[in-house]
Amino acid sequence: MIKTQHRLFVAITVFLFGCDLRQGKRAQAKIEAKSQSLVSGQVVFSEKRGKVKIEISLAGVEPGPTAVHLHSVGDCSSENATSSGGHWNPTQEKHGKWGEPPFHSGDIGNINIDENGKGVLTFIDQHSRWSIGGPSKTNVIDRAIVVHQRKDDMASQPSGAAGRRIGCGPIIEITGPTEK
Repeated sequence: MIKTQHRLFVAITVFLFGCDLRQGKRAQAKIEAKSQSLVSGQVVFSEKRGKVKIEISLAGVEPGPTAVHLHSVGDCSSENATSSGGHWNPTQEKHGKWGEPPFHSGDIGNINIDENGKGVLTFIDQHSRWSIGGPSKTNVIDRAIVVHQRKDDMASQPSGAAGRRIGCGPIIEITGPTEK
């Protein structure tokens, strides 16, 4: 009987204290229309074992490739989203294509938008450029996700010639389920 109680105690302890009930750190941005566009969407960041995954879902965008960037300030209050500042570039590198140096932390790249105006992009930061609540050089909290009018050419400085800002969402850390 004592052995059974001990096993039950160990099992409950492992369940309660050995499991990460939050499933890692998470953050999200709700994308709202800017510059008289119809853009909407959501961006979810999740961090597990030091790697950050980004999942972007957009609607109301013109078909074709469309630039999405991380901007330095989590303020989307202005009608044209200029309140979000420039691209987030804590390492002071040139604008470029994510994963192909030189590039900076705000260079997410292009999302392919289908004929219905919808697009999805998911990838994991393998370069340790992002964290959720980590040091300021990598922390995505209080930054903004900005959707641009055109595709990013991955070369023009400092912004990839992506055009005006048509969607914006401040990034906030979340502790409960993500919003849909």
